[in-house]
Amino acid sequence: MSGPREQVLVTAGELAAELAGPRPPVLLDVRWSLAEPDGRPAHRAGHLPGAVFVDLERELAAPPSPTAGRHPLPSPADLQAAARRWGLRRDRGVVAYDAVGATSAARVWWLLRWAGLGDVRLLDGGLGAWLAAGGSLETGEVVPDPGDVALPLAAGGPAAMPTTDADGVAVWDGTLLDARAGERYRGEHEPVDPRAGHIPGAVSAPTTANLTAAGTFLPATDLRARFEALGALGAGGATGAAVAVYCGSGVTAAHEIAALTSLGVPATLYPGSFSQWSSDPARDVVTGA
Repeated sequence: MSGPREQVLVTAGELAAELAGPRPPVLLDVRWSLAEPDGRPAHRAGHLPGAVFVDLERELAAPPSPTAGRHPLPSPADLQAAARRWGLRRDRGVVAYDAVGATSAARVWWLLRWAGLGDVRLLDGGLGAWLAAGGSLETGEVVPDPGDVALPLAAGGPAAMPTTDADGVAVWDGTLLDARAGERYRGEHEPVDPRAGHIPGAVSAPTTANLTAAGTFLPATDLRARFEALGALGAGGATGAAVAVYCGSGVTAAHEIAALTSLGVPATLYPGSFSQWSSDPARDVVTGA
């Protein structure tokens, strides 16, 4: 029986074997970054065989606003419609990847898990790991046959991943992690949001520190040590206080939650994140380490 890490991550070698098997997973290419939000040209230039491009800005978020943040959660109905466009099926699993250590692919991982889909994983190391393992690429567009996936949340079921809002974060009784780069947390540099700094009481926990230099997730023992030092795990790696995570707009925070989930530690997402918080003049913002 697979453990929590295997339920979140799949290696390039394991994925190649599954793709050659009788029931291959659907592949989703979620290339996106703040500097280059449109990943479609990169997808056309080379993607894993059969991988469908997912538009983070249009398919993994509702329209932005100061009151909701830069990447509000899409409605469950809109997410289900998008999932069917991607070719997701009731009898097939899903593997998502990108070229930046899963820091953008984790958004679709979290959303599909939130909506009640259980068999969703991230390609550990993404495109780079696939190429390093000798995997081939295809070029051009991929237009799959429409899928028939049914997301429980779209049918009125409960969310399978917890969320909180600005009021909840303001009184959070546990560990609040800020997944942005350290200079943004400290308020030294803020490229997109109205104010620089961080939410009072938050601990700096940059998402990139979950990764090795090769862009794969740290070994479980190293991840446990990292989150124990941040106060997200108790002594010896046991689940500690309730953990909530935010970033700029709820994208890279999903990567932090994926890392915690791979350790069997539940975590709550603040979807509005700092883009929402810093747009409200009534909310305090703190600078410094």
